[in-house]
Amino acid sequence: MKVFSSDCTFDYSWEEVSTANWRKYCPWNDKSPHVIAVDTLSRQIDPDTGILRTERLITCKQSAPQWLASLMGGTDTSHVFETSYVDPVSKKVTMVSTNLTFSNILSVRETVIYQPVSTTRTQFVQDAKITALCGGWQKIKNAVEEASVCRFRENAMKGKEGFEAVLAMSRRVFSEEKQKQQAKKEMLS
Repeated sequence: MKVFSSDCTFDYSWEEVSTANWRKYCPWNDKSPHVIAVDTLSRQIDPDTGILRTERLITCKQSAPQWLASLMGGTDTSHVFETSYVDPVSKKVTMVSTNLTFSNILSVRETVIYQPVSTTRTQFVQDAKITALCGGWQKIKNAVEEASVCRFRENAMKGKEGFEAVLAMSRRVFSEEKQKQQAKKEMLS
């Protein structure tokens, strides 16, 4: 098993980050064109804790080399199952994702946590455990895991850049909408 970890701080409030998180894979994010669909499977609020639990299926277009894709079944689409928990009391978003495609060959379990560090900044912590399950020599498993960690690292950097764009656009759109609402209110007064 190999582990990939990263963290950073976004210069946005927890409220902004937790709201924009639902738009992470939208047209504002030009760094995630590989995500072709995000389907919400279930969403519920725990009446005792107020925690919002959401299950989503994320469909991606893979860019694996053709020889590898044909070796693994020839498909160029993959599916990821994500469960997220939004705790408005402790101001914590936790997302856990697991690959469904090729899960008999490679297991990837990613955990992402967003928590405020101040009223205007939010910490992002990412952890991914990658385990090659393919039988055979340890050397092959290590190579598969290492290649997967490198790919994960590259995608994580793009993901952060894309999410920054989503955060900036969200802030701008919400600000414009707030100004419109204020102008409308003033006209009616």
